[in-house]
Amino acid sequence: MNHVILEIADQIATVTINRPKSLNALNSETLSELKECFTELEGRKDVRVVILTGSGGKAFVAGADISEMVNATPAEGRAMSLLAMEAFSKLENMPQVTIAAVNGYALGGGCEIAMACDIRIAAENAVFGQPECGLGILPGFGGTQRLARLIGKGRAKELIFTCDRIDAQEAYRVGLANKVVPADRLMDACWEMAGKILSKGSYAVSVAKSVINAGQDMDLANGLRLEADAFGLAFSTHDKQEGMTAFLEKRPARLTDF
Repeated sequence: MNHVILEIADQIATVTINRPKSLNALNSETLSELKECFTELEGRKDVRVVILTGSGGKAFVAGADISEMVNATPAEGRAMSLLAMEAFSKLENMPQVTIAAVNGYALGGGCEIAMACDIRIAAENAVFGQPECGLGILPGFGGTQRLARLIGKGRAKELIFTCDRIDAQEAYRVGLANKVVPADRLMDACWEMAGKILSKGSYAVSVAKSVINAGQDMDLANGLRLEADAFGLAFSTHDKQEGMTAFLEKRPARLTDF
């Protein structure tokens, strides 16, 4: 892969979008590489947490690559949108927990790929925004859908219609970022979060993720029924028996399912 770096250690995969001269802007080649990378990761049993970040200290992902889109036809624009949505859906729905390490500008497609992650940890210098309407287009990599689900319809419309940028603290206040940390501690904070998640029941975490995701598109009654089914299924696992036995015996649990 030319623009995506994958590193794996201690059950944690770090995916780095590596186009620093373009502030890690997403072109079709990079989106295809991300789709390939996420496809590989979703099938790996030796990876339980994925951290996504951008190279360099200035940008996470500054947006989609405008130089590719400026002369694109309607059909080409739609195809790029569908490619991004396919890649981001893999990121959103893979069994592993995904953490966005937002190390600078997360604009347009950068904000959209961050929102496809389960958790977003932002450096203090991070900046979020959806500037597409200022370019005569609209968010096309999931922004009109995921932003409203994360921060509410009213705030999402304001950010998309005005193209305003918000800093990390405001992103945290409205629910777009889970945590804000000093820039020099960003990756450490992501690894600490990953370590905490790794200490829990990996199968339970994975199923909880799938139930949360699926429930977003259900009414409450069906979502609760889905949760009950998954809750019952968890009772068939080794981790359930070990976790509860360890709790009663007042000892650390040895959770191994995935």
